[in-house]
Amino acid sequence: MNKRVVITGLGIVAPNGVGLEAFTNAIRNGISGIKHDAELERLQFSCQIAGKPEVSTKLSLNYFTELELRNFNSSGILYGVIAGIDAWKDAGLSIEINNEPDWDSGTIFGTGTSGIDKFRESIYKIDDFQTRRLGSTAVAQTMNSGVSAYLGGKLGLGNQVTTNSSACTTGTESILMAFERIKSGQAKRILAGSTSDSGPYIWGGFDAMKVCTFKNNEIPEEGSRPMSATASGFVPGSGAGAMVMEDLETALTRGAKIYAEVLGGNLNSGGQRGLGTMTAPNPVAVQKCIKDALKNAGIHPKEIDAINGHLTATSKDSLEIQNWSEALDRRGVNFPYINSLKSMVGHCLTGAGSVESVASVLQLHHGFIFPNTNCEDLHPEITALIDVSRIPQKLIEKELTIIAKASFGFGDVNGCVIFKKYNPNPSPSHPSNSELE
Repeated sequence: MNKRVVITGLGIVAPNGVGLEAFTNAIRNGISGIKHDAELERLQFSCQIAGKPEVSTKLSLNYFTELELRNFNSSGILYGVIAGIDAWKDAGLSIEINNEPDWDSGTIFGTGTSGIDKFRESIYKIDDFQTRRLGSTAVAQTMNSGVSAYLGGKLGLGNQVTTNSSACTTGTESILMAFERIKSGQAKRILAGSTSDSGPYIWGGFDAMKVCTFKNNEIPEEGSRPMSATASGFVPGSGAGAMVMEDLETALTRGAKIYAEVLGGNLNSGGQRGLGTMTAPNPVAVQKCIKDALKNAGIHPKEIDAINGHLTATSKDSLEIQNWSEALDRRGVNFPYINSLKSMVGHCLTGAGSVESVASVLQLHHGFIFPNTNCEDLHPEITALIDVSRIPQKLIEKELTIIAKASFGFGDVNGCVIFKKYNPNPSPSHPSNSELE
């Protein structure tokens, strides 16, 4: 069987907005969530600004009990559970307390390092001969699959419950893994997403690598500058994005609203060969990933209306634009619109792919292209390839049909997913969309 896969629920915890309403307003209006971080300054980081979601204890109590929050110190799990449960509720699904798991529903929810602050706390206790004071939830808060385990328990999921991890490609990978499981009929519904912890113990390694900006500590909202000639590195961020993905038949049967359809995509690796390294992408692999994603989705490069790029505000932005241009064989004014959410939220690391995918789907659903901020001085290597009109710096109200979202991560791993505005009667030219019994 070959099921059509649609998105019926969205959840978001981002530096510039927690919840769909706040986040949608922020991205439409170019509102930044990047702020000065006093702890990074105290620890003498070069980059002393960051994108960190604002989640109050009051809000947390809507998702966790007071007992669960006692000794809880895992920001990534907190963000992921909030985004995941919000997506579940947004899809019109109930949280039922019964003894029978929901065998048709699961979650694939990625992360990089879970509960690093809890790790630190636990290490100090162990070294201080206080192992018995670790508490009963230390393992759940620090195991990589902690976020999917918490979601699985809170939602009673009985299908696959797992956590994937592929650096910055994690969120995009989780969506494509969910797509394949639903498409093949192994699940009716998957909560897909990813999350990232926040704080100096997550961000410190990147600061040490000198890939984070240090030039805008006094003006935080101007610090993240994808595609800019004055970009000097990425701004560290964190957060979580989530989406409920279902087979079309199941969604229609229960009368669910449909945000968009997932046509397909591709995951690959450059093998750290050629120009690819642990930290640099292999252009051959990136272009192959994009081309294979289009082939899997059954679309022509000219059908792409917009791209939500990886575009981190590093020296690799120009190379990414070149890879898109060559893979699509489109340039100048014929290039699709392209934007980078990182200009407003920074680089959310393992949460980036899912946070940015939620933004991509919102653009399709509501008919707009959010602005790129901080790139009034576009890099000349980029403008030599594509027309400046393709990089909107103001909100564009426009109906879109197809958006390509890509992520490129450490380890030379790539992911590209193709989202389409839902059409109940797809063209026969898209064989990947047809339901074959």
